[in-house]
Amino acid sequence: MKTSIATVSISGTFQDKLAAIAAAGFDGIEIFEQDFLASDLSPRDAARMVRDFGLEIMLFQPFRDFEGLPAPLRQRAFSRAEHKFDLMAELGTDLALFCSSLHPAAIGGIDRAADDFHALGDIARQRGIRVGYEALCWGKHVSDHRDAWEIVRRADHDNIGLILDSFHTLGPKIDPETIRRIPGDKIFFVQLADAPAIPMDLLYWSRHFRNMPGEGDLDVTAFTRAILATGYDGPLSLEIFNDQFRAGLPRLVAQSGYRSLVALMDRVARAEPALATNLPAIPPPAQVSAVEFLEFATTAPEAAPLEATLKAAGFAQAGAHRSKAVSLWRQGDISLLINTSSDDFNLTSWSTHGTTVSEIGLKVPSAAASAQRAQALGAKPHTSAAPAPGERAFPGIRHAGGSVLRFLDDANGAPSIWQSDFTVAQGTPAGIGLTHIDHIAQTMAYDEMLSWSLFYTTLLDAARAPMVDVIDPDGLVRSQALAAGALRVTLNGAEARRTLAGQFIEETYGASVQHIAFATTDIFATAEALASRAFPVLPIGGNYYGDLAARFDLPTADLQRMQALNILYDEDENGRFWQIFSRPLAGGLFLEFVQRDGGYAGYGGPNAPFRIAAMKRQMRPAGMPKA
Repeated sequence: MKTSIATVSISGTFQDKLAAIAAAGFDGIEIFEQDFLASDLSPRDAARMVRDFGLEIMLFQPFRDFEGLPAPLRQRAFSRAEHKFDLMAELGTDLALFCSSLHPAAIGGIDRAADDFHALGDIARQRGIRVGYEALCWGKHVSDHRDAWEIVRRADHDNIGLILDSFHTLGPKIDPETIRRIPGDKIFFVQLADAPAIPMDLLYWSRHFRNMPGEGDLDVTAFTRAILATGYDGPLSLEIFNDQFRAGLPRLVAQSGYRSLVALMDRVARAEPALATNLPAIPPPAQVSAVEFLEFATTAPEAAPLEATLKAAGFAQAGAHRSKAVSLWRQGDISLLINTSSDDFNLTSWSTHGTTVSEIGLKVPSAAASAQRAQALGAKPHTSAAPAPGERAFPGIRHAGGSVLRFLDDANGAPSIWQSDFTVAQGTPAGIGLTHIDHIAQTMAYDEMLSWSLFYTTLLDAARAPMVDVIDPDGLVRSQALAAGALRVTLNGAEARRTLAGQFIEETYGASVQHIAFATTDIFATAEALASRAFPVLPIGGNYYGDLAARFDLPTADLQRMQALNILYDEDENGRFWQIFSRPLAGGLFLEFVQRDGGYAGYGGPNAPFRIAAMKRQMRPAGMPKA
């Protein structure tokens, strides 16, 4: 399987795009004509630059408004085509995309269009060019790949074939199974894109909301299965028009694109094993059985206030690393590591972000298999110093946000990191009733949010909740929850720098974890223990509790107790939910304590605006310089 991506999918200069595409692992590009024309490169220089990056130009696109034109427009269309063929020869590519016409003068008719393409095929053959015809789903006369195929079939020319695009089939809800009737050798090229299910004009939807396969709601897997069932063995290419990606980092978008293609082919192989995907077998996505630890990168001076906060939350030091300056803090099944070592990655994380969550340890069925899958999807392995004698090396990868995911085996009898790498005190700290890590919240720029989501959903057996809007007094934050077994993550995409999420990104230079939520089975007992230990609980205004009394049928005594302890509340048809927040800590990190009853699976979304407003009242006003 050769992989490709259209240059229009990625922001930046032509050279920026090529560098990102090559680094991500693609084999080639679709060169979007406007990207070439906007550069100051000659065709030969552009071709040389593409080759220098180890890529090939697999397609030149788009040629618009060709078929069905009356004279003299028909003659002009053929003249334009010959000019483009000359340009393609200099670029060193032999395949052009012709999309169905939108020209107001275009005349319909399958045979008329077929005659035009047969004549074009004769010209193309003389120049060693192939032409692929694509049905735009908003085309004037041809908007369905079945009609486009009939035109190609009647054109009956070796140099004329079909180009199929998943959006143009799945967007208008055309059955992708109809593709299986098309001979694979007449499909010249395949373009792939996903999109969220948004009822809107097809053209506008396509131009602004396409995303990578697996990021939206279209059944791109079914489309690709149908393509491969024809015997097609050419490139699979991404053509993505997306406002977020246009503002995003070229490197991150390209990495996500490559990841999406590998994950797509893996899904195809698992759904229909008889199809030849030409993809080496990779391990399946795993469920997480436990968040085994979170590790903070810090320094000895900055560790002291962090340790004081953890003590106030009921944690106690329970051990230390055998050879590094890493202390283990525990409560219930929660293990937190505080790393003050001079390890290169620890120092880099701290110097970039300040005290930050630099590593997340996940228990999975096979650590080696999860690491292998991650690397097949384009993730970079995390290399660290060789373990000291008696210690073990646990595989890790770099997260989309630059931190580390560490994989640990959950198999019975597998050596534990606590046995090999740590000296651990006997017994479990009494604590204040915290049992496990309920979820972590990660914050990123909104234009990176889809890439982060794809990172998790391709690597792990993860489910996505619908994206929701969180109202901050200073702007909008988009939030999406993901769950992969014991791992729950909320992704928060900041669009405005003055939002709480935006300030966190700015002040920490992109630290990923903004808050950690711990679970308890008795929120009131935990709240009282926090108060007795002088934990910096976030004070919630009285107006919130007045509204709570109107929204839910709660006993007056419970409401009074919740207000006294600053407990927030939510419920749905499945269960109930309580939460307490800390005040913002150094660097903007904060802690949360939650109790879930019944089948409540949310995160207290309706409380987010009140929590954000309360936190902003505790923070330095915007524009005030730091002391």
